Amino acid sequence: MVKELILVAVCAFALTTFFVPVVKLLAVRIGAVDKPNARKVHHKLMPRMGGLAIYAAFWLVVFTFYPFSQSLLGFFLGATMLVFVGIVDDVTDMPAKLKLLGQIIAACIATFGGIRIEFITSMFGETGMMALNIFSVPVTVIWIVAIINAVNLIDGLDGLAAGVSAISATTLAICALINGLANVAVLGFALVGACLGFLIYNFHPASIFMGDTGSMFLGYTLAVFSIMGAAKGVTFVAVFIPILALGIPIFDTLFAILRRMMANKPIFEADKAHLHHRLLARGLSHRNTVLLIYGISVLLSICAIIVNELTSERGFIVVVLVLTFLLIGANKLGIIGHTNKQKKQK
Repeated sequence: MVKELILVAVCAFALTTFFVPVVKLLAVRIGAVDKPNARKVHHKLMPRMGGLAIYAAFWLVVFTFYPFSQSLLGFFLGATMLVFVGIVDDVTDMPAKLKLLGQIIAACIATFGGIRIEFITSMFGETGMMALNIFSVPVTVIWIVAIINAVNLIDGLDGLAAGVSAISATTLAICALINGLANVAVLGFALVGACLGFLIYNFHPASIFMGDTGSMFLGYTLAVFSIMGAAKGVTFVAVFIPILALGIPIFDTLFAILRRMMANKPIFEADKAHLHHRLLARGLSHRNTVLLIYGISVLLSICAIIVNELTSERGFIVVVLVLTFLLIGANKLGIIGHTNKQKKQK
């Protein structure tokens, strides 16, 4: 099985490296280019829509190595619909509300295709299973849409979203293997290979951006993969496994919401106080900022794997410690109170 998973990753890697130059030419031809502005760190027009190469490579490999099922069909149709929305957005800058509607529809397609968070068990021990029943659909849709937007928000530096997604996918694949879900791990290794193939062109200095086509597809795929491999039927504390594995986008988004609420600003209002912005403000170079965030993501992923192997009580302690350190670190970097401080200074 290990050899097959390596083959999956290698095939996805090779296909992505082949597709990216083609997508780059297509992006320029149809006007899918990223223009520099005050919030962005690049200073020239850049082709985007690179996520189309990741999407194409991922699904070619998955349909080759993964057994077909109704849930896989729902997964694919939702991904395809979302990539279409991403392409339109990369070309025309789609209104946020319309883009959110597209995300919700894509999440619903996957959910009604059979990909759902169906139940959780008690916080301590294996008994006391609680079925979500009618709440299964809204909980699943909210989870998918939340992860889509979380990954989209961290796509602010060359190689950041692709690298963090590769680390998260590796972690979820390892947990799937540990939990006896070898087939599901195929999805993770396919995504890892595709992300690494894209990083050849996207690591600083990038020659193409993944655009919303890529960041939304990565968020959607990670969300669905986490449900299929780690959150479908687990103990309460093990729900934190995908949360830790996807820690960078999730916590950066949560801190952004908290920061804007403290400053009495709309939670969807853009700012330059995300983790990568604050690290750049501290004097780190573009490349070192990305590498440091990779390191943090790896540490969170290791914690996720540890929690997967511990009893509920010990796992809960690890989760609490991790959350405490994250809050302390975010506060010291000014991620939580930065916007509020700026307001007071004015």
